[in-house]
Amino acid sequence: MTAPENRKYTKTHEWVLVDGTTAVLGITDVAQNELGDITYLELPEAGESVTSGEPFGVVESVKAASDVYSPIDGEVIERNDEAVDAPELINQSPYEKAWLVKVKLNDPSQVDALLSSSDYDTFAAEQMG
Repeated sequence: MTAPENRKYTKTHEWVLVDGTTAVLGITDVAQNELGDITYLELPEAGESVTSGEPFGVVESVKAASDVYSPIDGEVIERNDEAVDAPELINQSPYEKAWLVKVKLNDPSQVDALLSSSDYDTFAAEQMG
């Protein structure tokens, strides 16, 4: 699956969809595929801060537990409780139903430093070797 063009990406396989001063964060199809069947999801509550480059959640699968890193600085305004309750949504719909958190951006220009969909696809293909 190629990465949707309306998002930005990180080299740790997170995506960002910006709408004004709000950013929606999730993990990519590559990430969910690497993890395998996702069994548990831990996310911050509304009101908590996220920091660029720092973990803000944990995704566990039958294979491994993996931190989820924030690509931006901001405050969580909503978390996806549906994905917390049914973490397999991440495997089924990583770009639509299984967004993780919505964040109020501290600095919208941080998004400019992230990868475009084509750059991310190239990076992911090189990693998969």
